[in-house]
Amino acid sequence: MAATTFIAPDGVELAADRLPGAGPTVVLLHAGVADRRAWHGVVAALADHGHDVVSYDRRGFGETPAAGEPDHVSDLRTVLEQATDAPAWLVGNSQGGRIALDLALAEPDRVAGLVLIAPAVSGAPDPGDDELDPGTLRIDAAIEAADERGDAEAVNRLEAWLWLDGPLAAEGRVAGPARELFLEMNAIALAADWPDDAGPDEPGTWERLAEIAAPATVAWGELDLPYFADQCRELAERLGNVRAAIELPGVAHLPGLEDPGGVARLIADAVAG
Repeated sequence: MAATTFIAPDGVELAADRLPGAGPTVVLLHAGVADRRAWHGVVAALADHGHDVVSYDRRGFGETPAAGEPDHVSDLRTVLEQATDAPAWLVGNSQGGRIALDLALAEPDRVAGLVLIAPAVSGAPDPGDDELDPGTLRIDAAIEAADERGDAEAVNRLEAWLWLDGPLAAEGRVAGPARELFLEMNAIALAADWPDDAGPDEPGTWERLAEIAAPATVAWGELDLPYFADQCRELAERLGNVRAAIELPGVAHLPGLEDPGGVARLIADAVAG
């Protein structure tokens, strides 16, 4: 895996890694509490499959500066244009999934297939408090209180509980290097405070999911927010060409950090058809 960059039209350099291969290009899109390092274990596990694997930091995440206009779909288009002439597989976790879906709707000829891991979806209805579990409500309230008092360290710690451990699990369920990496990645994102939406205009992808014809795999963690699991099941029903809808055992919102080998197998199976 080698470090590289992709240059956006406004000159911003998108920091990236690439594992060259003769197979299809696979672009990995990170969550809004992470950066491309969240995929390092997955990339290593994909090394024997021969795919051409690209991961990059969106603006305001990792090593890419919070500069220019926050149009993440346009930046993904830039990466695809500079990485390959052929349609690519897009693998998106959380907000990365949102961006993958928006690009697949806007430019279907650029997308060979989708692997969506607990994806956000542009235009999806926001859950009300009555749709969220008590654990999520409790942690959300604590995050809001910490943010109001300006305690960024507490916000980061609590977001690790919500997204890495899962709201129904004990805080600290995921320990060691994975937790340390989460805290490091999310601290950068919190400090940048950069918009993580899909672009300047809401594309309303949720209501148009049936138009997306690319073959798709939808997956979510057993320990993720229950609301996300419900949304993923509905997403799988709405998408035009779902090959598999899978609950991943023993993991929460960031399976690539917890079980990189399992996520790599999920991707390899999807690409192989």
